[in-house]
Amino acid sequence: MRIDTTSAAAAGTWQLGDLTVNRMGFGAMRLTGSAAFDLGTPSDRERSIAVLRRAVDLGVNHIDTAAFYFSRLRSANELINRALAPYPDDLVIATKVGPGRDPSGEWLPFARPDQLRGQVEENLRQLGRDHLDLVYLRQPGLDSIAEHFGALAELREAGLIRHLGISNIRPGHLAQAQAIAPVVSVQNRYGIGAVRSQELLRTCGEQGIAFVPFFAIAGEGRELGASDTDQEEVRAVARAHGATPAQVRLAWTLQQGPHVLAIPGTGNPDHLTENVTAAALRLTDEEMARLDALSDAG
Repeated sequence: MRIDTTSAAAAGTWQLGDLTVNRMGFGAMRLTGSAAFDLGTPSDRERSIAVLRRAVDLGVNHIDTAAFYFSRLRSANELINRALAPYPDDLVIATKVGPGRDPSGEWLPFARPDQLRGQVEENLRQLGRDHLDLVYLRQPGLDSIAEHFGALAELREAGLIRHLGISNIRPGHLAQAQAIAPVVSVQNRYGIGAVRSQELLRTCGEQGIAFVPFFAIAGEGRELGASDTDQEEVRAVARAHGATPAQVRLAWTLQQGPHVLAIPGTGNPDHLTENVTAAALRLTDEEMARLDALSDAG
């Protein structure tokens, strides 16, 4: 059977607990403006809605979002609700709690364990759901995440959350969480040219846990997206495949292991198609080694 090379399914699938997702997904952060949490230049609402609908048409069934993804006039969760509800049966929406922002956009202190239910309920209201498929605890540098993760585990037992994940963690945090409740996904910074936690990547693979890099296109210090500052090695591999540097970065990410998922974000319909097409791009072993050499193993 021929695989559509412009389909999120081209990279294969992974199980998030009992939920099957295509390994090429979509990150909603950039829908709210020209950059992360941009309060000055709101995105075009109708274009953002069109991008979300097109993503689903291209086979994306894993969308990553958060209630704190908003700008002056745009909320990622509200856009997802408007574009996609009633939701397709196979669509998995992942969100994050812990950080929070007030209505003016200023960051609030990291949530206490007893405040996490309010954040979960905020996501439920914005998305128009009666439960959340996957909720990450995104931690800011705690020595122990046990109390916070335990609070989310209680909400899982109450039926508000289906599956749990953790984000921005160190390897020891995974064991802390696993002692409390199953972890189906870890979301950390990881990409070409970035300091990489190979131990965490390997441990997730051994335990059947999804590893979901953020800023996989941007790389270290380039959160606004791929640009002409890309390393020559990345550009050379891109030229060899008739691809863009962003597509090469995504292909490299997906080839780190079958448990690795990609969630590139964009508000541009053309960039969306390019990103999804990267699901079918396969790099050679020699190309992978050249790109590996740009990163510092952590």
